[in-house]
Order: sequence, then C-alpha cells, then structure tokens
Amino acid sequence: MTQPEYDPGPQVAYAGSINLGTPDLDASLWFFRDLLGMELVEQVDGVAYLRGYQEKVHHSLVLTSQDEAVVNSYGFRVKRKQDVELFHKKFENQGVQTLDASGRERGRGEAVRFLVPGSEHPFEFYYDIDKPLAEESIRSKNLSNSSRRRGLGVRRIDHINLQTSASTVNQAESWMRDELGFKRREFVRIPQAPDIIMASWLSVTSQVHDVAIGVAAEDAPAQFHHVAFNVENFHDILTAADEIRDLDIAYGAGPGKHGIGQAMYLYVHDPGSGHRIELYSGGYHIYDPDWDALEWKLPELALGQTWYGDVLDVGPGGSFLGTTPSAGLQP
Repeated sequence: MTQPEYDPGPQVAYAGSINLGTPDLDASLWFFRDLLGMELVEQVDGVAYLRGYQEKVHHSLVLTSQDEAVVNSYGFRVKRKQDVELFHKKFENQGVQTLDASGRERGRGEAVRFLVPGSEHPFEFYYDIDKPLAEESIRSKNLSNSSRRRGLGVRRIDHINLQTSASTVNQAESWMRDELGFKRREFVRIPQAPDIIMASWLSVTSQVHDVAIGVAAEDAPAQFHHVAFNVENFHDILTAADEIRDLDIAYGAGPGKHGIGQAMYLYVHDPGSGHRIELYSGGYHIYDPDWDALEWKLPELALGQTWYGDVLDVGPGGSFLGTTPSAGLQP
C-alpha cells in the first residue's frame, strides 16, 4: 500500500541576512569590507550588499545609508520556494499583518515581511536568492569559498540577538518556537520573576542559536543587541582584538569565551552606525533530536555569560546591555 507523501509544512532554513541602517555608509563599508574582509557584491543608490568569504548567496549583510541607525529587517531563508507563500497564508490566518517584501533587496526573489508577535521585530522570509561569482581578482581556488579570505576573515553570518520588553518576551519566544519551528537550546529565567524568560537561545540548525531573544534593559520591544559573524578559529578572534585595538573602534567586550554556546567572542561597534557586532568562533553543535533545553541558574549563570575573559557588564546600567531600535512593518 502506497503511503501518502508526508509534508512537514513551511520551515525556516537559517538566519540569512540583516539590513542595518547607517548614518555613515563610508565608515560602515570600511569596517565590514576593508577591516572584516567581507566582499562588496553590489552597491546601488546608497545601499551596499556584502557577504563573507564562504557565502555563495548574493548577500548576508545590507548596509543602507539613512539618517537613523535602525535595523531595517532580519532576513531568514526558508527551506522551499513554496514556503514563502505557505508562511504568508499561515500568518494571515493568524491575524498577523504582512507586507509583500519582494524586490526590496537586490538579488532576492519573493519575500514576505511581518512583525514577530510580542517583540515586533521585522522579519523577512525568502527562498530565491542569486548566487553570483566573485570578481575574478578575489575569486578563490577553493571551491567551497566564494572569494579569497581577506581582512579579519569573516566567513558568514552566524546568528542574531534580539531583545524586547519583559512583558512580551515569553510571547515572542513561544511564538517563534510554536509557529516558526525554532528549538529552545539553552535559556535563563529572571531570578526575581522565574516565570519570565530573561534570555533564550533558539535554532533551526545544529547550532546552539540562530537567534537569541532576551529582555531589553530599556524594557522596550523591537530592540537589537547584536549580529554575529563567524570566523574560523579562536586565534582569529585574538588577531582581531589585537588589530582593532590599534584603530578608533569602540570595544564592547572580550575577547572571551561564553559558557552558553561555548564559543569565543569579541564585541565591537560599527563606527558608521554604532550597531554592536560580534566576531564569533567555535561553539558546539546539537544533533540529538530529543535535546533537552539547558537552564542556567545562579550562581553558574555568570559562567554561562563568561567562561573566561572579562566578565560581561550586564548589571543595571551596564554598557553591554545597550541596544539599537528596529524598523516597524513599514520600513
């Protein structure tokens, strides 16, 4: 007897891109292209599209010249072409307002834009994206690289860290798990209010997190904490710290190693926009289909934030808690 073909429904494949508004496009381009070594794929009308040296798709980073340093969108690629429309219909049936985002970014096809219920972060889902060859002058002989390694050697986008208000974080985190298929990997509750998630690390891939969401110090929705770009090894983090120390770039924290996720980190700020950028290396992968989410509690939580290195300043008024805003449904 022939069994009917199983359809898992629409699924998210990975965190694919981020669109950062910058008041100083030239300074941001210098930072990402010349210092971090990302490839400038295309630049049109004040918008620059970049990718890491192991990314085959058109872009993972969009820099948009604008007056305010606002995150315009968080892009996620879905697993199948039809999933864009399937998610679109699903959201409309739930009463989640959507916009057609097709053509909003170069090199990308059909896309849908919506705000995450609760957190109000502007997500864009897409599948079709161009895969251009790098210019011959920077093309790599290694077939798995889109271009030669340059600068500090950013390979790819790794994850995005979002923040929202304490009153909405549970709703947003649950919705991303229940409706988008993200799995909770590690998490922390607010010690004084244990029913509220302080931070949660979520993924649809084997990574510990493709997205993290937590409570913003400003207790406001739609806040952006950082975007992480992956580099090959721990030594690259130390090299980056050494070189950046000689430049007029604001350190955020690090270098150090997280207990949560077990990756080495260095936080800096894009000099053109002030957005926080994490250089990220290492980490562990999860292959168990029955993985139980790990809860970090006091006093071990301090080790989760910093396994070694400078302790992150996450107390009241701590500099590590500062965020930048996100755009609304109408960018």
